[in-house]
Formats: sequence, structure tokens, C-alpha cells
Amino acid sequence: MFDRPFWEKRIKESWQKAPIVWLSGPRRSGKTTISKMIGKDDGLYVNCDLPSSADMLKNPEIFFKDLNKKIVIFDEIHNLKDPSLVLKIGADNFSHIKIIATGSSTLAASHKFRDTLTGRKRDVRLLPVLKAELADFGGISLQKRIYHGGLPPALLSKEKDNSFYREWSDSFFSRDIQKLFGFKDWSKFNIFLEYLMKESGGIFEISKASSVLGISRITVSSWLRALEITGTVNVLRPFFGGKKGEITKMPKVYGFDTGFVSFFKGWQPLRNTDLGFLWEHIVLDHLLALNPDKPVRYWRDKSGYEVDFVIPCADGFVDAYECKWSPDEFSPSSLKSFREIYPKGNNYLITPLEAEYRKDYKGLKVILKTISLK
Repeated sequence: MFDRPFWEKRIKESWQKAPIVWLSGPRRSGKTTISKMIGKDDGLYVNCDLPSSADMLKNPEIFFKDLNKKIVIFDEIHNLKDPSLVLKIGADNFSHIKIIATGSSTLAASHKFRDTLTGRKRDVRLLPVLKAELADFGGISLQKRIYHGGLPPALLSKEKDNSFYREWSDSFFSRDIQKLFGFKDWSKFNIFLEYLMKESGGIFEISKASSVLGISRITVSSWLRALEITGTVNVLRPFFGGKKGEITKMPKVYGFDTGFVSFFKGWQPLRNTDLGFLWEHIVLDHLLALNPDKPVRYWRDKSGYEVDFVIPCADGFVDAYECKWSPDEFSPSSLKSFREIYPKGNNYLITPLEAEYRKDYKGLKVILKTISLK
């Protein structure tokens, strides 16, 4: 097992605000491992997939009274009959006990949760292994992280095992999608998931997806929302401020993991031209990890100028991020167009280079940097 100190710290900081941490994230992303690491010294691990766990929790009050640990981990808690009751009793009557509850989606997605535990919990969304975490995984190369993806079993495999990605997709439907949302059409849903992975990073048009796949617009919207809730895709809404010519409605959809994107695209092995495209996904993970409470957007106008990612800040400031595999590939024209409308904020060019410096592009000041968790 490998430590993931960034996420362990976030969980412990969340406990300072509420007794329950709801740890969500894609299947096989490491939720169980991180939870066990945190609770290794004074924690009880409860696998809610097991019938014996349901029997043990029939009377939550007695369970918590008899608990002689400071931490309890309820793994896959949505499998219990009434999970919100268990968590509510723990939070309200035994607040000295710290709780981790894991699931693949947001808590509110499951119909079993009659109470969303407002005020009693904090959400932590676990992402695939970040570029800045690779040193903690034995110094795995960035190229391998991009090719294999960031789910630990795939990342640590010597060779890219195509069966892992296909089996994960099948299991994801039966263990998550079907249980949480009641969708029945396994075949068409997986075709939709594959379509999104192939189109990852592009502007998503519901009518186009509906036409290409032969699925109703309502179904497309419903399935996309389910994939967003479970963290399988990241849906970025456009940033706009009411200026003429800005894109205001169509989102961009990114697959959650570069290993799956490259697998479904059939990029085996990766070409040099693929690295820049997938690097954009790596940077997005980094921004999502460091800004859990801020929306990450993109910006585009009808003239074709586009900024990869923007993050609105306070007092009208907007930070802008461009992603390039090499700084030599960067053209400042889109950033300049953006700053003519939104002059306040920092401009970042994010590259894999382990260096940080500032550069002036004829009056446009840009900070060139790599990504870190500091």
C-alpha cells in the first residue's frame, strides 16, 4: 500500500468541521486503502457489502456504544438498508467518534439516503493518482501515468492490461449505475460511456450525441448527469460574463482518467502528439483537487479563441490556465482576447517542466509552472 498524504490530510481537516467525512470517488481509485491507512491505529473497518455488517448495524445505538475505537470506516455504506440512520445516530450522539463513509457517488444520489446529513458531514472527492503524487508511488514516470491512468491497480501494472478497463466498465454499470439510478440498458449505456471517452475534452452537444447513438435527448441528459455524479466524467460549464460572442451553454466533457480515454480511443502505444491532449486531463485533475469548492470552467468565444480552464475568484478576479506539453507550443492570442474582457487575474501556462518563471508576451504577463500540491 502507498501513502497518499494529500488526501489523508484533507480527510483529517474535514473532521475538524464535522464528524462524518463522505469519501466518494470512482471505483478502484483507492477509497478503501486510504480509509484503512487513516484508521490503522485506532479504527474499525466495516465492509458494508457483507451480510454480517448489516446484522451488526441493526441497532446503530448499541453498535456505537460498544465501539472502543476513535474511528469507524463504513465502506460502501449505501449497501445498508438505512445508511443515513446509522450515520445520523453516530454524528448526533457519539460526536467524539470520527466516521468515514465511502461510496462511488455523492451521498444524495442514492434513494436510500432519506437524510442528506446537512451540517454533519463534509465531502471529499478522491481523484485518480495525481501527477504530484507520483513520487509517493515509487517515482512512476509521468508518461506511464498518462498511458495507464491513475487508478492504482492500473498504474502499478507493469504492462497496460486492456481487460482491466473493459472489466471496470462492466462492473461500474452493475455495481454503481444500476444500483444507484436503476438504469436497465447495460449495452447502450456502455456505448454512451465509450462515446464520451472518445470525445473527451470536446464540447458536448446533446442533440449530436442523441443522433449518433440513437438515444433520446432526455436519456442522454439523464445518463450524463449520472456519470457526472459518480465522478466518471468531469463536466465543465462555460465561463461568461454577458459579453457578445461568448459561448454560454454548451459544456465540455472530460473522461475521468487518461488510461480509459487512451484505451477507448485505441491509442496503444501513445504517440508524442497524444501527450499534449492527455496532459490537459492531468492538469484538470490537479485543479479539481486543489479547488474542491470552486467551479472550474472553460472559456470560448464564437471567433474560436479558447482558454483551457478558468477559475473565478473574489472581487471580479478570474485566473486563467493554458496547458501545453511544451512551452514552445503556446500562443498567447486566446489569453490576450480573454484579458481584453476580463483584465483582472493571473495567467498560468502549465507544463510538465519542473520549473517556475514569468514571461512577458508583448504585455501579457504569464506564469509558467508545473503542478504541485503545495
